[in-house]
Amino acid sequence: MKNDGYTSLSQFVDLLLDAICVVDKTGHFEFVSAGAERIFGYTPDEMLGMQMLDLVYPPDRERTLAAANDIMEGRFKLDFENRYVRKDGTLVDILWSARWSEDRQQRIAVARDITKNKIAERRQAALYEISEAVHVAEDLLALYRHIHQIMAKLLPAANFAIALYDQDLNDLDFPYRVWVGEQNRAQCASFDLFTEQVIQSAESLLICPVAMPVSHAQEQDFQNQPISWLGVPLKLQKGIIGALIMHSTPDSRAYTKQDCELVEFVSTQIAFAIERRQMLARLEHIALYDQLTHLPNRELFYDRFQKALSRANRESSYFSLLYLDLDKFKWVNDTYGHGVGDLLLQITAQRILGCVRNSDTVARFGGDEFVILLERVDSAQNTLLVAQKILEVLNHPFELVNQQIHILPSIGIALYPEHGKDEKQLLSCADSAMYKAKRNGGNRVEMGYQGLKTSYFESLSQHHL
Repeated sequence: MKNDGYTSLSQFVDLLLDAICVVDKTGHFEFVSAGAERIFGYTPDEMLGMQMLDLVYPPDRERTLAAANDIMEGRFKLDFENRYVRKDGTLVDILWSARWSEDRQQRIAVARDITKNKIAERRQAALYEISEAVHVAEDLLALYRHIHQIMAKLLPAANFAIALYDQDLNDLDFPYRVWVGEQNRAQCASFDLFTEQVIQSAESLLICPVAMPVSHAQEQDFQNQPISWLGVPLKLQKGIIGALIMHSTPDSRAYTKQDCELVEFVSTQIAFAIERRQMLARLEHIALYDQLTHLPNRELFYDRFQKALSRANRESSYFSLLYLDLDKFKWVNDTYGHGVGDLLLQITAQRILGCVRNSDTVARFGGDEFVILLERVDSAQNTLLVAQKILEVLNHPFELVNQQIHILPSIGIALYPEHGKDEKQLLSCADSAMYKAKRNGGNRVEMGYQGLKTSYFESLSQHHL
């Protein structure tokens, strides 16, 4: 180039905000422009001779290597994106254009820092996913899992927990906590302590080798753990409802201030999502559970019955229904008042639950009527054993209003498919068998019989407390 006083071409190249990189066929840097330092954090001299793949963020290495092979085979790349780890440990998103020089046996590429744009995209995508998660999650646990998956797309989140804080009770709970490997007692204590500090301070905390200085107390607690901690409070207008806690693993990168800012950005949306799902859970509980005994109501029972029926048909298995009524319950209400009657029903519900498996369903149909769905019961004898067990525990006196009250149950049994093949037939059979037990003096179990014709609704009209 003719030297006529104008700045040389190399000096113009150094003014570029993008970085020009030349890599040999083995993947080592042979030339980088001055713009590389703004992008990678290393000076051009430091990068010369370095293996390009060593700087690539590990999850992106495989596809980066595939793209490099495509370029070396003559395919020109204009819009390849990947992430690099800067000298300070932070991540940078890069948009590349690159081609292969057959003459020089070199890859020549231009790198553009698109980190700000990608962070904005990830933030918006995360906000949208969190908002959608409220509607697709079946329950709170499913929502917590979904939130974990969303956060894992943004930063290392193998060790992740959601803590919820009840200000009125000053109670801290971990409804969701995932830890890679076994967590020893010291790690559990550190996790709890760190979470308490986030909640009490109502501020984000970042503890890692490249983060802000920590207090002496924190240094004592975490000095033996070189990996990093990140905690962000979940804030709503009413106050702190919990926190997101992350703990890096030895094979993942340390958390950065950039990570902290990202989690802070989505934390309010997460707090709203949790609060909304909690509200939906409360409404679902009101709609599907008896408010006195907290047992499933008729609506939920019918849903579980249909599922049990589908499973039985699919697996050629069996199930049973028990219809239970408390003898002389009306007398208790009339003699001691409805408050005592309500307490008796609550204790009755707990006693029945203690006689069945977690997979079984105990529902309150109203008044003093309970229906028990026993799934995968392989014989009438085993059903009778459960019914007899319930009968025995309800024969124990109830210690109420400073005296013993005896309430004796009548139980009717229906078996699937022997006594019916649908909800109406089986409930009618079990209900009629229960009335037979009452007519025979009560405090007994009666088995239904085949060929029962009485409808369930007719039996209901006969029933009175």
